[in-house]
Amino acid sequence: MRRSNKERTDAMRQALIDAARSLFIQRGYAETATPDIVALAGVTRGALYHHFEDKRALFRAVIEREAADVAAAIEAGTSPVMNPREAIVAGSRGYFDAMSKPGRARLLLLDGPAVLGADTMRAIDTETAEASLKDGLHVLLSGGRNGALADMLAVLLSAAFDRAALAIETGADRHQCEEAIAALIDGLAA
Repeated sequence: MRRSNKERTDAMRQALIDAARSLFIQRGYAETATPDIVALAGVTRGALYHHFEDKRALFRAVIEREAADVAAAIEAGTSPVMNPREAIVAGSRGYFDAMSKPGRARLLLLDGPAVLGADTMRAIDTETAEASLKDGLHVLLSGGRNGALADMLAVLLSAAFDRAALAIETGADRHQCEEAIAALIDGLAA
């Protein structure tokens, strides 16, 4: 069966992102060379530069896909029939599940900010995982508190989630981290 040009283009782009992800995790951004990425992806350097301006743009594509996968896991862990507190706590479990994928914490929480900068990473997070958290907090705090407070709490809690994910990555007890996040949520709901 013949594939369309779009299907071939999408497959090539996906192969580059997959290969880059693997090498960025294995070696780190600085130690990953574009010839190694194209060799692992089974494409030419021309194909790499057809899809991405440079290695940094490819890295950003990897980060955006990782962040989207985390957001999807958060959403998949919640249900419209849950109350706001239950949904945020369930979403936190989805976040920790997603962040347990090997290499993801390094990519999103360490290398991402170092390579792309804090502002770019913040923008990516705002469009993905933090958006779900912000929506949940707006509903949780709808009892008279203003939206600006919910927005700032989303920023602060997002940072707490990220620190917890890094702690879990280095051996902290995940259950304790989940309990601490639930305690924070309970304090907000009170």
